[in-house]
Amino acid sequence: MELKATRASAIGNLENFVENNLGEYSKLRNFDFGPNKRSNTSCLSPYITHGVINETEVIKKSLDKFSFSKNEKFIQEILWRTYWKGWMELRSGVWDDYLIDLKKIKEEFKDNRDYLDAIEGNTKIECFNEWVNELKTYNYLHNHTRMWFASIWIFTLELPWQLGAELFMQHLYDGDTASNTLGWRWVAGIQTQGKHYLASEWNIKKFTNNRFQNIKLNENVPPKISGKNYTILHKTFENPLNFENKDLLVFENNLSFEITDFANQKFRKILLVVNKNENRNIQLSENVVKFKASLIEDQRKRLEDKSIDCKIIDINEIKNLESCYCLYPTVGENLDYINQNSLKNIEFLFRKLDQNSWKFCNKGFFNFKKYIPKIISSFS
Repeated sequence: MELKATRASAIGNLENFVENNLGEYSKLRNFDFGPNKRSNTSCLSPYITHGVINETEVIKKSLDKFSFSKNEKFIQEILWRTYWKGWMELRSGVWDDYLIDLKKIKEEFKDNRDYLDAIEGNTKIECFNEWVNELKTYNYLHNHTRMWFASIWIFTLELPWQLGAELFMQHLYDGDTASNTLGWRWVAGIQTQGKHYLASEWNIKKFTNNRFQNIKLNENVPPKISGKNYTILHKTFENPLNFENKDLLVFENNLSFEITDFANQKFRKILLVVNKNENRNIQLSENVVKFKASLIEDQRKRLEDKSIDCKIIDINEIKNLESCYCLYPTVGENLDYINQNSLKNIEFLFRKLDQNSWKFCNKGFFNFKKYIPKIISSFS
């Protein structure tokens, strides 16, 4: 698995997967053959998360190869992240409450031996220990493995899901607020109330080709309970009808300006924003910090090659900017910074894909997926 922090590498990986492995995706996608055998999945999520390539680009490429019916499962998986982001946008209080809970729980568990053993990969569960090391080494885990990991963390090791979600955000190249937070809530049983995910020995052995032994798990435990309910917010995601001559802010989730809906707009300057750990609630690992920095630098070089005026700035500098536009950073650490500093000088620009998708995120994914053909028709 090679994840070079460039758009060229992302495009190469996309084309290779579509040409050689997409046809077997639906049949093989749930198997985790290990970090050096990833051809059964695309491994594109680190690039999609950062906007280096986008969902639209990936789906179009897949449909050039196969019909929608043959590609349906792959397309659904690509749009899961779009759905999670929309769900979170309509219930942003979930993220706010998560950060409040995390701060309290971290203090309570800072010296807890079971927690320390878990994050160091020193438990009695062989597969879990290997996945901890894989997470920290490769900054990636197979999606099925993430579910097993979270289930073991919550129901066998009996640790708070909030701490597990933090560990993933610290180390995953594709960590994003919505997918990570809501995915952990789903495993715990509080995202879809009363419906949790329990990892089992037979399932792990089957889908890892019996790579692991000593898998003694708690396979009979009720879901976690949350007394909190979140009212859907009524938001509009509208763009200006006419654009003025202003600077454009680009955060780490939109690092391919040349394929955005706004690539033909004339902005005064493009400012690529770096958000360092000192401003974050969740401290990212050194590998993840470097990955983001390299992707930002790659975007700067590509813009300069197109003779587009651009500059990399620290997030603290946006406090001093005059009125500007901003590719919407979505709920998370970057939007938190803007809101907490009451920055009224920034006008958000929203992707057409999000505008056409997020209105269908008021319910569960099974309702959302009914609209996928309609969503695709809006950009194909």
